[in-house]
Amino acid sequence: MFLPALPRRASYILLNTPHRRNALSLAELTSLRDQLLRANTSPTTGRTLLLPPFKPSFLPRLEAAHARSVATPTPGDLADGEEDYSWLVSARAFATARAGLPSVLVLASHGPVFSSGHDLRELRALPSGQVSETFRLCAEVMSLLRRSPALVVGRIAGDAVAAGCQLALTADLPVAHAGVRFRLPGAALGLPCSSPVTAVGRRVGNGRAFWMLATAGDVKAGEMGGAVRVVEGEGEDGVRALDGEVQSTVGRLVGMSPQQSAMGKWAFWTQAGITGGEGYGDGEAGGALAGSGGDGYLDAAAWAGRVMALHAKSEDAKEGMDAFLQKRKAVWCGFDGEDDA
Repeated sequence: MFLPALPRRASYILLNTPHRRNALSLAELTSLRDQLLRANTSPTTGRTLLLPPFKPSFLPRLEAAHARSVATPTPGDLADGEEDYSWLVSARAFATARAGLPSVLVLASHGPVFSSGHDLRELRALPSGQVSETFRLCAEVMSLLRRSPALVVGRIAGDAVAAGCQLALTADLPVAHAGVRFRLPGAALGLPCSSPVTAVGRRVGNGRAFWMLATAGDVKAGEMGGAVRVVEGEGEDGVRALDGEVQSTVGRLVGMSPQQSAMGKWAFWTQAGITGGEGYGDGEAGGALAGSGGDGYLDAAAWAGRVMALHAKSEDAKEGMDAFLQKRKAVWCGFDGEDDA
């Protein structure tokens, strides 16, 4: 199957076993993991650059990282074994650290099925230890998608089933045509999709997710409650419309500051976990933060205000504001002026 060319700052992450309905075998999961690691590992330093843990209490570390990025480093700035995230909070440092890496990823597959989920024939034949390894590796792939600083667009051109459904909905921006079906069929096989439903529930809400889990029924893309961007059409017409929408989305994303997009991704998925408890955070890096109760909105808004201050201190934010006021196109750190869109 032909996949459209992407702008030079975007790359595909591919499932490529259409003859096996892109089943998530051990080999295919290993391939996905390796592709994601390559897309986020500096070709010059060999350092893998992933987003920090999605913990509100991690914010003081990023604030400290920004302070270090604008100061003269001194010995002992970092505790033993502590990850330095200066590359994430400074657009100039981000451009240097991730030079040669894509700023947008497109998760796609060849063939008429996006992914049929785990390879049941293989899974049934594997010894117990390798069964555990299969599910561990699957969770690692989902983690790498979520923690990728490069935003992930999901090109869902065929049915997404079981762990394939989880994979599709773990992409940051899943796009599908109207003919695509999402399904969690495990309950009908005596193997409920308890892992895949974690992504479905967070995207569509617990009510619809549990219906899918319990009944093993199909849900069309248009019934996913806004969790998926849907384009009209089915079959070849649907795929053409899908590719147009993916190209448009990728074109918009590669024209934005990759550092600010990465920070925004981390902040969004972190604040989504702030609830209305009496405290939030886990006691790391400054201690748990006092909560105000309710639905957590006031806590999230106050926390995100601190993130906005970090956004505003970035070189790209200053450039973006200047460009807006001067009515010109912004030039982000690390961009050479070529129009990728």
